[in-house]
Amino acid sequence: MKEIKAFVKPNRIQKIIEALTDNGFKSMTLSHGEGTGAFKAKGARPSLDFHVTDSPVVKIELVCQNEEAQAAIEIILAHGKTEESADGIIYLTDIEDAFQIKTGESLKRFNL
Repeated sequence: MKEIKAFVKPNRIQKIIEALTDNGFKSMTLSHGEGTGAFKAKGARPSLDFHVTDSPVVKIELVCQNEEAQAAIEIILAHGKTEESADGIIYLTDIEDAFQIKTGESLKRFNL
């Protein structure tokens, strides 16, 4: 299994989610955040929470089978890209296993 974490611009998130869902990626987690990368978004402003100049981002997290990861990455790239700099970043990591909280059962055997 693979975990994909993508940090994208908020104005691109709806298109990315729709494209992922249309291609069978139904389960994902979204989080609002603020980035402090090398590139600042146009209109970046001081954060009320962190007192540094930040750029708003949305983090998408999803887990899929190894063979599905490249398709998900390509969807995020295609729908997350803009004409501006600092479109975001995607991280790909291996997931050894996952466990259902209610039963403690490993989800690895279900080919999550």
